[in-house]
Amino acid sequence: MTRDNLLSRISIDPNVCFGKPCIRGHRISVALILDLLAAGETMETILEEYPGVEKEDIQACIAYGAEMARDYFVEIPVGTHRETKK
Repeated sequence: MTRDNLLSRISIDPNVCFGKPCIRGHRISVALILDLLAAGETMETILEEYPGVEKEDIQACIAYGAEMARDYFVEIPVGTHRETKK
């Protein structure tokens, strides 16, 4: 499945979930799916917990997140690295 086909599974409707990107035909936000994946949930668990969601929907959420990351940057604090002496 191409990136464009995946992205067609995402919809933005001002009357659904306050206009946040969602899986087409569901009130499940892209952010929720990405949060679950970031927290360590597997695709299989998400598919079990959200009937009607397909593997391609989850892949579409990841593709959407990747597209957004190309345009927006989250500032991440840079830590200091100390070399250890051997």
